[in-house]
Amino acid sequence: MYTPNSIDTPAIVWGTHFAGGIVSPANPGYTVDELAFQLQNSGAKALATHLPLIENARKAARKVGLPEDRIILLGDGKDATSQFRHFTSLGERSGLPCNGRVELTNPAKELAFLAYSSGTTGLPKGVMLTHRNLVSNILMGVAANSSITSEDRLLAFLPFYHIYGLTGLLHQSLYRGLTCIVMEKFDLQQFCELVQQHKITYSYVVPPVVLGLSKHPIVDKYDLSSLRMMTSAAAPLTKELVHAAYKRLRIPITQAFGLSETSPSTHVQPQELWESTVGSVGRLLSNQTAKYVSVDEREVPVGEVGELWVKGPNVFAGYWKNEKATANALTSDGYFKTGDIGYQDKDGNFYITDRIKELIKYKGFQVPPAELEGVLLSHDKINDVAVLGIQRDDLATEVPIAYVVPRPGITVDPQLEKEIVDFVASKVANHKRLRGGVKFIEEIPKSAAGKILRRVLREKYQQEENKRTSKL
Repeated sequence: MYTPNSIDTPAIVWGTHFAGGIVSPANPGYTVDELAFQLQNSGAKALATHLPLIENARKAARKVGLPEDRIILLGDGKDATSQFRHFTSLGERSGLPCNGRVELTNPAKELAFLAYSSGTTGLPKGVMLTHRNLVSNILMGVAANSSITSEDRLLAFLPFYHIYGLTGLLHQSLYRGLTCIVMEKFDLQQFCELVQQHKITYSYVVPPVVLGLSKHPIVDKYDLSSLRMMTSAAAPLTKELVHAAYKRLRIPITQAFGLSETSPSTHVQPQELWESTVGSVGRLLSNQTAKYVSVDEREVPVGEVGELWVKGPNVFAGYWKNEKATANALTSDGYFKTGDIGYQDKDGNFYITDRIKELIKYKGFQVPPAELEGVLLSHDKINDVAVLGIQRDDLATEVPIAYVVPRPGITVDPQLEKEIVDFVASKVANHKRLRGGVKFIEEIPKSAAGKILRRVLREKYQQEENKRTSKL
């Protein structure tokens, strides 16, 4: 499925499952080559897309030898040439055979989805999610949040092609019988308009949305009082941002945690604890076990930092056609190594401080970028920020550098850079200071799920450094 959010998506997803097929969602922002890779790697037999994306879809299908009569359309657009059929014209009405429902023989093994990871390093990996994975995670979510009722109204802007939107919105809303207003993609003004118009009561969000709601002036033009709660996931949400949003909107924000490999939810912050445990991703959902482990893979005590490992019926079956990656991710006794680091407190609240691969190592000390980003976002002249580590040969170590989006009307000059560097220095330990300095940028590159694309910023930094050194 190569498409933005559509009210037709559920029909394609469950129609495919009904017929015994597997669904592999693809980012509609993919280039021809990126789409062709997923088509080829997954062994796709058909492609469902939107009319505005048809040219990329055709080119990608041609590259992998997928016949054009295997491309179908969904959404409002109809092909004037009648070359590509709309999904509503398929089945018995078109004279094609309809053999009825294909019964599952082993839901714990048979795949429902092949969701491709974001591929922060190397090519994306196909995450094999079984029917049991999805069903168990849906039921975990219901058990964890009994405060959601059939009277609630959700706003669905999170991508259905991402596991967060796929499970949390598409599946959860239908299972619970909730009203779900579908947005093709996120737009802050439209978000506010729809909340006001449809009296939205609950919204799943990501940190960039919380940032916009806490700082953008357009929010003041709308009545968002129907919103009683928001839940944020997909990337770390700092205490500072939670407080800023609540101060402005008086809307509590809980956090949740999960990954594509866990279908996705593993932890949710109880609604009644959103304020007393702010910064936590919540408590472990039912039917799972979890532990934090050290570098030598020994479980660490409560309060100590380690890598989070999770085990449960929602943990994926492995990576598609990638036995090496599967062996590296899953232990012999069924634990999934998340690659996220954090700790658990004495009351069972879990905290995620950063990704292992994103930690900055300054002279042996660990510096979590997300922590510095939280501090920086509390500065009244900063709209958005990303922190990453760069190598300083003169210090023989990595140091943190901040890419900053200043608020509109703020003058960018060396004085502002010094102000920001000094501000951070006053808030953090010595080894966490911005020794790499500050660079100003118009927009922080992020994935559709709201994760900062640090790889893009590293490439940008390296290009600028290469230009600088070539002039010396």
